[in-house]
Amino acid sequence: MCEIPKPAEKMAVSIGGQNFEYMRTEKVFYVDKTHFIKEWWEEKDVVTLITRPRRFGKTLNLSMMECFFSAGYAGRDDLFEGLSIWEDGSYRKLQGTFPVISISFAGVKAKSFQGARDGIINAIANAYEAHSYLKNSQVLTEQEKSSFDAFQNYSVNPSEKKRISDSLVVVALNKLSMYLERYYHAKALIFLDEYDTPVQESYVSGYWQELIDFVRELFNLTFKTNEYFQRALLTGITRVSRESVFSDLNNLNVITTTTNKYCTSFGFTEEEVFEALKERNLSNMMDHIKFWYDGFIFGSRKDIYNPWSITMYLDTQEFGTYWADTSSNALVSELIKTGTPELKMQMEVLLADGFLETELDEKVIFDQLRKKRGAIWSLLIASGYLRPEERLFDPARGKHIYRLKLTNHEVRLMFQDMIAAWFPEDETSYQNFKEALLTGDLDYMNQYMNETAAEVFSSFDTGRKSSEKTHPERFYHGFVLGLIVDLAGRYQIRSNRKSGLGRYDVMLEPLHREDDAIVMEFKVFSKQKDKTLENAVENALEQIKQKKYDTELIARGIHENRIRHYGFAFDGKKILIGEADVCSPRNRR
Repeated sequence: MCEIPKPAEKMAVSIGGQNFEYMRTEKVFYVDKTHFIKEWWEEKDVVTLITRPRRFGKTLNLSMMECFFSAGYAGRDDLFEGLSIWEDGSYRKLQGTFPVISISFAGVKAKSFQGARDGIINAIANAYEAHSYLKNSQVLTEQEKSSFDAFQNYSVNPSEKKRISDSLVVVALNKLSMYLERYYHAKALIFLDEYDTPVQESYVSGYWQELIDFVRELFNLTFKTNEYFQRALLTGITRVSRESVFSDLNNLNVITTTTNKYCTSFGFTEEEVFEALKERNLSNMMDHIKFWYDGFIFGSRKDIYNPWSITMYLDTQEFGTYWADTSSNALVSELIKTGTPELKMQMEVLLADGFLETELDEKVIFDQLRKKRGAIWSLLIASGYLRPEERLFDPARGKHIYRLKLTNHEVRLMFQDMIAAWFPEDETSYQNFKEALLTGDLDYMNQYMNETAAEVFSSFDTGRKSSEKTHPERFYHGFVLGLIVDLAGRYQIRSNRKSGLGRYDVMLEPLHREDDAIVMEFKVFSKQKDKTLENAVENALEQIKQKKYDTELIARGIHENRIRHYGFAFDGKKILIGEADVCSPRNRR
């Protein structure tokens, strides 16, 4: 069921609002998502995990759920009056009738396991502090009050860290559920926001296995063997594999971006965006909004927009990469930059507004991101950078094949900025190199490439025993991505495509008559085949000629005298670039 709520009334825009009570009390701009309360409640799933990209309203929706269900908000009719959930009398009676444990791992971004452990304990301590009234009741024994004190005092007394053992931490939410059931005579609801933030950080910082072992036990004792909670709702960006943190959790229902359930509950629908623009007399900007920010797909529902960029536009009435700028994208950048030549070629296609067809396993297994074929595409879809344009069934393999594209213009600009950052920050020298490439200034090209080779090669290397053969390939395909980013609008850039009698390495087809076309061939120096680096360059140039790589360009109406041939030869981090005389000034027409 995917209900479309009624449009919100025109209100002031509050940037970054994630607290439902604040937004309703202050009467700021809010898109009604309370239909999610009814939909989730009537599904009756014991543990629900919903994955959505960052800034898609996950935190705000969990805050809404807490305000609706928590006994601490009993009688707060003012928060829900005028919203879709309040139209159903039975749900009015349900409001404020449950004990709720609400925690967030959003701030657990540590560089070490101990730091992550402390962050998780702090999140649990905040939940204990929210229910501090229990300690003054009659429901706790003296021993239970002692363990309660350890968590309640944690945030104000650092020495309490020494008193909190792993065994006490992993059972903490189970125990708090038990205390709340005694007090309210009702089982608790547990809401956990950004469950996977520490998981992602542990992978980036190198303490993955230690963190996983810790979180797995915490989750099993909280969501599997806990008889004191009624239902749980978790949110995150990625669907981490069941084998890592959800082992044996057979009561888990996972809702990913390709699932139809709750498809309009996170993010803004096109109808909601249009209504917000209409109320601000901005209806004439809808086509521009659609070009910049449309493209997210949840389940079969298309035309979903990220709330952050829409809210920022409503506030500033200027276009920008608002959502893309809310993350450093360091993990994505590293995985692509140090990835295989094949991965970089696939990115070249995507950046050229093409599509990628691939199998898709939505379970992100972080420790296999560099090993498992296609794992990065799952991460990019979960993060919102790719959209599944189409799903096709392959009967031969019995699997679905997804056709993926970059989500929208904002995401394309994000990738362009990310790739541009791979290269040295000396903008002048890089611009000079590109101009030298286009005009045939071999002296400058060779000087620049050799001066920056050590830095650039190292950054493109995986550090995992790259061979002399694959190392330059990783670099030059990253180099091609850089060209695509910087020369877009002037050249159409293609790589590893068939032309004539073989496959060229790189081709630059000019979009304007005054520019020359360029064909490049890359060679790794071999003592057996080349003898010298100069010979390797000559062999590269001869291959362009013998394989007739110009065929594709000539068929497009470009005269052979307007085609430059470059040979790149690599010997470790030493590079030599040569040019054939096909495009020398005396031969031009």
